[in-house]
Amino acid sequence: QVQLVESGGGSVQPGGSLRLSCAASGRIFRINDMGWYRQAPGKQRELVAEITISGITNYQEFVKGRFTISRDNAKNTVYLQLNSLKPEDAAVYYCDVDEGLGPESKDYWGKGIQVNVSS
Repeated sequence: QVQLVESGGGSVQPGGSLRLSCAASGRIFRINDMGWYRQAPGKQRELVAEITISGITNYQEFVKGRFTISRDNAKNTVYLQLNSLKPEDAAVYYCDVDEGLGPESKDYWGKGIQVNVSS
């Protein structure tokens, strides 16, 4: 019903930057909250940042001041600007989108996009 396509990943040196994008398409009635998660090898998936339809953001403490989440409602797209990247930021990043109306809303996930940070 809803498909998510992530882009913008890649490999950078420590201190570098990347900009991730996640575009939603398909049968969309309303997109509510959007967020980014990540999962490193051997670790559980964890929240990175999220943003409400009104633009209220929430960041994990370990990325505050370095990452910025934003959205373009006209394009059904959420972004994550990654600055001052550290080796420990390397992971597969996943886009999460809540779509629907009230109690009938559903949660959709992208397939994930790789971010590598190394010397």
